[in-house]
Amino acid sequence: MAVDPPLEAFCAFYNKLDKSCTKHLPEIYTADIRFIDPFQRIEGIAALTGYFDSLYANLESAHFEFAQRQRQGDQAFVCWTLTLVHPRLAGGRRVAIEGCSRLRFRGDRVCEHHDYFDAGALLYEHLPLLGTAIRWLKRRLA
Repeated sequence: MAVDPPLEAFCAFYNKLDKSCTKHLPEIYTADIRFIDPFQRIEGIAALTGYFDSLYANLESAHFEFAQRQRQGDQAFVCWTLTLVHPRLAGGRRVAIEGCSRLRFRGDRVCEHHDYFDAGALLYEHLPLLGTAIRWLKRRLA
């Protein structure tokens, strides 16, 4: 499989992303980036930087492990596992969530980024009261 430098740069950036790295988002994303995840729909690099600053402000750690990657033309898909530690989730224990990103490149930078993952598995299931109710409901439905 051929190495795709812009896609590998994207993955490498996310492997080291923390609250001090958000100033480097313009190296990976275009100025008019469109970013979508289960929580937000963002347009523009300034808005994305603000969003990432707020996301990473209270994280103790976050690490992406990338699995399958595929690119054809300007479209790419990347499967990943995010492992994070946040003091308000799961009592500060590690939380792992699997997801996938659909990317569209313009040149060597990403102009569209859409993340797909189970927001409940990331957030809601790890909140003290709501998490208990969701886990109970999942067991009942299984």
